[in-house]
Amino acid sequence: MAGDEAKKYHHGDLRAALIDAGLGLLAERSADELGLREVARTVGVSATAVYRHFPDKSAFLTALAAEGLRLLGAAQYAASDAAGGGKKGFAATGAAYVRFAIANPALFRLAFSAGPDSAPPCWGQDDWDGRDNDAFRLLRQNAQQVSPDDEAARRVALKAWALVHGLALLILDGQIVLSDAEIDAVVGGM
Repeated sequence: MAGDEAKKYHHGDLRAALIDAGLGLLAERSADELGLREVARTVGVSATAVYRHFPDKSAFLTALAAEGLRLLGAAQYAASDAAGGGKKGFAATGAAYVRFAIANPALFRLAFSAGPDSAPPCWGQDDWDGRDNDAFRLLRQNAQQVSPDDEAARRVALKAWALVHGLALLILDGQIVLSDAEIDAVVGGM
């Protein structure tokens, strides 16, 4: 495997291989416990090779967070499509958000704590189009379907996001335990 990864590096895939390795390690531990040397060993390259793509651990974690948001968005788009879009699709994206958090707790926490470059735009900004990612883009589209008025759509999006994010954290922190059906009922009733 190390030889395969080293070969990928020579073809320009080291950055992607490092991110994949980081995602795999996040399935086992928190971002705080993740080390760049360990990521390099997992990929089969020297520790210094990591620094050709990431100047430091913070930059690496930011890249992992951005990938987490991309994966979250993909899960939400798939859930919306499976539900047929519309109001059912909107609810399905919320349930997918919660399920993604449960399935990927370290990545989920990292995605929303890695800093402003990876997180959705701050709600205090005048322009809610700010930094963009698939998960936020879908939230905005769904909210605008509910209310075409921009300010009302912002409130719809904020309510929906607060509900699913809060629910996800309550579950991750062991405050509540919900079945899939209960997640659907809570999110679908918003």
